[in-house]
Amino acid sequence: MSKGIILIAYIMRRLGAMLIVLFGSTFIIYNLGANMGDPLEALRISQDPNAKQQILNLTRELHLDVPSPIRYFYWLRGVLGVFTGHFDLGQTRDGLNVISQLGDAIPTSIRLVAVSTLLAIILGISIGIVTALRQYSRFDYAVTFYAFLCFSLPVFWFAVLLKQYLAIGFNNFLSDPQVSAPWVLGLSLISGVFWSAIIGGSRKRVWIIFGSAFAVTAAIIVLMGLTNWFTNPGLGIFLVSIFAGGAAVGVTQLSTGISNRKTLYSALSVAVFGAIAYFPLQWVFEQKHHLVNFILVALVFAAVGVGASFFFNKIDRGQAVRTSLITAVLVLLLLVVDKLMQTWNGYMSTDAVNYRPVPTVGQANDLLETGNFWNSTLDLLMHIALPTIALAIISFAVYVRYARGSLLEVLNQDYIRTARAKGLTERTVIMRHAFRNTMIPLTTIMVTDIVGIIGGAVITESIFGWIGMGSLFRGSLVALDLNMLMGISLVTAFMAMVANLIADLLYSALDPRIRAGK
Repeated sequence: MSKGIILIAYIMRRLGAMLIVLFGSTFIIYNLGANMGDPLEALRISQDPNAKQQILNLTRELHLDVPSPIRYFYWLRGVLGVFTGHFDLGQTRDGLNVISQLGDAIPTSIRLVAVSTLLAIILGISIGIVTALRQYSRFDYAVTFYAFLCFSLPVFWFAVLLKQYLAIGFNNFLSDPQVSAPWVLGLSLISGVFWSAIIGGSRKRVWIIFGSAFAVTAAIIVLMGLTNWFTNPGLGIFLVSIFAGGAAVGVTQLSTGISNRKTLYSALSVAVFGAIAYFPLQWVFEQKHHLVNFILVALVFAAVGVGASFFFNKIDRGQAVRTSLITAVLVLLLLVVDKLMQTWNGYMSTDAVNYRPVPTVGQANDLLETGNFWNSTLDLLMHIALPTIALAIISFAVYVRYARGSLLEVLNQDYIRTARAKGLTERTVIMRHAFRNTMIPLTTIMVTDIVGIIGGAVITESIFGWIGMGSLFRGSLVALDLNMLMGISLVTAFMAMVANLIADLLYSALDPRIRAGK
């Protein structure tokens, strides 16, 4: 049989097993939920003259006169209606449709979980790999300490600190955005320690880096205060050009090595195009149909990257195309960030925000006018910022430790020593040989973290006033709302099993020794 048929057969077997697991898990949860309390208790002791009638109505609607194992199949009949087009999860205790409630909450939770998980994955794996490559260095010790510190932080306590200092404190700072001398000194010290730890070297070199980073950071902070950058931020074409060039060089170094000049020229061409397109894009960003315009701009950047790769590279174009496309994404992201910065002052001055742009509760500002696309986008980002940090900080620590340990284990394998003995560069050994196998154990964490983080979202959503899956779950437990509890359990169980299926398929893609059909 062909590999495609084997893969399809494997997926079908897994889907069949998923249905059995869904049936068993929902049956257990339904019976546990049905017996965890009496949904009619409040009505039984109520003095309302209509209490008896309400008890009869609820008993009839919820089938409370039927044993819970049999009652489960009444609920299951509505679930199986998905095959006939009559999918039904029942109604909540308040008479609301469970499907509509989940339909409103799922996008909210996915938005929160996806952003926080993606941020934790990118930063955690990147820093974890660096710490493994610089084992027992100052940077390794500092990151290890920070990772254990983050992992031990209670999410509810950390979320409250974020509200106090990054929301209330920063909003108060914006009323008179002048950085005091102690803050300049403290932030400069942190910058000096950070960069000297990352770059490392001899003691003399560390002190030179520390002093340089300290001086540059202090100068930048003072300059930002003098130019009112905190209330009128922006990158401008100069900084966009510098950062775009740096992104091109950095991506090329990681992808093929800086010695591959033709690939470097391809990536730099994308950076130059981004600088040239800076002013025309300011006009494009102000036009209507923002989503369509953004897609068209992204396609143009992708076409420039592919075209530059084919122009400069006659052989091995795949690496050049990959490098150029990643650079294009980063350059376009820089341009979008610059546009959002330009929107900052106008957003703060609206009556709905009133110069307090960092919110402490809610998913969006209902008083903000919806006609301005960039104001609405900035408002969405500001509301998601603090919950994302609260959820990402613990996952970040986990990814750092797992990435470090996994890479250290891989680097001790025989095939890595063989690759080095063949004369391959260290970058090639790490990125092409070690990194791929490092991702195999991390894949399990990544795909399941998206599901598991919903547990943390219960607390985070409560603190920040978000109405998502976590809030609905907590409310269903308090109100003994069995239909809502089962709806949430069904969605969560389904996501968990899909995550495991994706993990198995990724194993096969990452490691040729693993075959899904076997």
